[in-house]
Amino acid sequence: MAVNYATVTWDQLHRDARLLAEALVPALPLKGIVAVTRGGLIPAAIIARELNCRLVETISVVTYDEEDRGQPSIIKSPDAAGDGEGFLVIDDLVDSGVTARVVREKLPKATFACLYAKPAAKALTDKFVVEVPQDTWVLFPWDTAPLFVPPLASKTKEHK
Repeated sequence: MAVNYATVTWDQLHRDARLLAEALVPALPLKGIVAVTRGGLIPAAIIARELNCRLVETISVVTYDEEDRGQPSIIKSPDAAGDGEGFLVIDDLVDSGVTARVVREKLPKATFACLYAKPAAKALTDKFVVEVPQDTWVLFPWDTAPLFVPPLASKTKEHK
């Protein structure tokens, strides 16, 4: 289990996705993008917009149940991408590399890019924006919810 947590906000995610898109401009033109579900869906949508790419396919690899790792399995294949030639694979994070290895095996000719990379798997991605320590669990905006916190003054009777 992770020792530290890092929270990514919607604004930060959008900025990082645009930075990644900018770094991927030299890869144009593309046949399409393959989003790794679920984490890669939103970054892929932002990058598809920035790179003016209309074909967005998905691959779904199940490896996590909450914070516990399991055996990877593809539950949805990216049929439109063939062997990946001309395609860009987008994910939110490479952590242990389990998902990345499965995706690379399925799409050996694709370019693999992600927003965040941990040391154990950063070599599996062609492009990434931010390196994250291995012992850090990244909390994405879709993993968290805003929580109302009452003002400090409302916690005392004299200020009610």
